[in-house]
Amino acid sequence: MSKAEELIQHLNLKAKDISYYEMALTHPSANADVNNGHRDYERLEYIGDAVLGFVSADLIYKLHPEMDQGLMSKLRSYLVKSKSLANYARKANFHLYIKTGHSISKDKIFESDKILEDVFEAIIGAIYLDLGINKAYSYIKSFLYNDIKHANLDELTDYKTKLQEAMQAEHRNSVTYEVVEEKGPPHDKTFTVAVSFNGIILAYGIGKSKKQAEEVAAKNALAKGSN
Repeated sequence: MSKAEELIQHLNLKAKDISYYEMALTHPSANADVNNGHRDYERLEYIGDAVLGFVSADLIYKLHPEMDQGLMSKLRSYLVKSKSLANYARKANFHLYIKTGHSISKDKIFESDKILEDVFEAIIGAIYLDLGINKAYSYIKSFLYNDIKHANLDELTDYKTKLQEAMQAEHRNSVTYEVVEEKGPPHDKTFTVAVSFNGIILAYGIGKSKKQAEEVAAKNALAKGSN
């Protein structure tokens, strides 16, 4: 059984044309080894990206009638960014089926967000071209539905920008952020950040990165201002 056939079985699909899936699983380096151009996942990735964008937008629109256009766009961008798609591919063990040239090791495939993202989109493209939009929609929905339905809106909101806009509506000066404490070992640190305006501390925030702590501090400052 070929890798493409194994994948089709793994995805519980009844494929009509296996060549689409063979291409979706072929990295360009594999073609370089045998001098066989355009039999890799790059063209399928293009169409898969478009189908993924449409389906994710449709699901967000239907599942979140309370969202405005801006927030819907942010949620879609968050869900279909490279890291997210690569993680979906890892969960589905796609790295086990990818065909590469001798220059790329199996470990590199698993570690590469770019390769896994590309293959993930190519597989969507293969399903769409082989079985149609309804099957592609169902497949995308199977891994996106819960993440869309239970999206954490705090992760989509840029509190730093909101705070800056709120302060500059009345003043010209900018807010500033300062790390006031770091705790924990280098691989698992916790940061405490103070956000200030004109030398006055507005709020504090705690997070696993400086950026996260700054967002929390901004959110806390906005919450204080609304009370």
